[in-house]
Amino acid sequence: MEYGILGLLILIANIYAIVQVIGSGASTGGKVLWTLLILILPVVGLIIWFFAGPRGSAAVA
Repeated sequence: MEYGILGLLILIANIYAIVQVIGSGASTGGKVLWTLLILILPVVGLIIWFFAGPRGSAAVA
């Protein structure tokens, strides 16, 4: 049962990350690559996105 809850939390976090990537100001190619990384490597991709992923449009310098 604990693994089911953990899996659900990872799924929710991945969906959130993908929505943030799609709404970011990154190029189309960058969005596709980030989305594929998150989908192919759910946990590792999520961690990499969290630290190095494209930021939202509010983070324009």
